[in-house]
Amino acid sequence: MGNTVVLNQTKQVEQLLSRIVEQITRYLNETTIEQMQAECAGDRHYYEGVLADLRRLAVYGEEGVDACHIVLQEEPFRKAAAEQALYKIYHSCVAEFFTPKRDLWYEDSRSAYTGRHSIKLRQPAPPSLQQLLHAIEADFQTMREELEFYETDYRTKMIQSQ
Repeated sequence: MGNTVVLNQTKQVEQLLSRIVEQITRYLNETTIEQMQAECAGDRHYYEGVLADLRRLAVYGEEGVDACHIVLQEEPFRKAAAEQALYKIYHSCVAEFFTPKRDLWYEDSRSAYTGRHSIKLRQPAPPSLQQLLHAIEADFQTMREELEFYETDYRTKMIQSQ
């Protein structure tokens, strides 16, 4: 892939991740478990787990934004460093969103083909949480489409260089 393509992908991912981190952080700062239960009576442990997974996504997202920012500031642009950053972002952010560690939500792949939201919660949850996941899903989907290439290409390059 050419330098211009990788440069543009890095800029796009930085913007998308910044927006995602802002939305998640706002939700985490404004929401308590008690508010979630008042909105939708549910399992406290489930809500704690969802909030913990969102915190993890926010931290990984901030790290990804920082990595993009550093790569974009370097002169000359280092394509290899950008590809490595995008590979890590794909795995720590995008893959983590669509297949979270605790499996508290999942991607319904059939919904993706119908144009509906594909992220489904495993238990009943407050509408505010559902709205957040739906709001960030489109940006994660865009990143996934842009970065899926790095799933195989970067790993192949690393194996060949050894």
